Amino acid sequence: MSAEPAPAGLVAGLDVLQRALDYTRGTLATITCADVDRPTPCAGWSLADLLAHMEDALDAFAEAAEGAVGLSSAAPSPLEQRVQRLEVKACGLLTSWMSARAPYVDVGGHPLPVDTVARIAALEITVHGWDVGRATGRGGPLPERLAAGLLPTALQVGLSDDPRFAPPVPVDVRAPAAVHVLALLGRRAT
Repeated sequence: MSAEPAPAGLVAGLDVLQRALDYTRGTLATITCADVDRPTPCAGWSLADLLAHMEDALDAFAEAAEGAVGLSSAAPSPLEQRVQRLEVKACGLLTSWMSARAPYVDVGGHPLPVDTVARIAALEITVHGWDVGRATGRGGPLPERLAAGLLPTALQVGLSDDPRFAPPVPVDVRAPAAVHVLALLGRRAT
């Protein structure tokens, strides 16, 4: 008996998700205990707040790989443990998505194509990884290849009425994809 194939489009979404996780793991490695109260590009959020949100998001995206998203919330923990848990959950997330077989994910009663949810996960993981790097002052820019893969999803999210991100900010049309992705989610690359 052969395994059921992955839904159409998911393989490309998994490639972007893998690159998003790799980028964000790199920025998580820049965190020190002295950074926990630093402000982030997310208005009103400290780095500790952002890390808690990222952990909840990883849990939700792992559930989505199984076909539905519930509501979960991680208990607060010391910084070192939180960063370790984020790294473990990031690895587990990719494993979950590699075995995803449902063509749709139920998100609050609204079915979304599984590849769309994987790309939204990649976008959220990447942008919040960038936020971490900005908060610590030690993160790198978004890799252009990753940003190019995220740009179509950033356009959909940034131009919707999605309240999860700040409103888009103006950017020169000739700017690189990384600048456009960040601008669409209310962030300035410089």
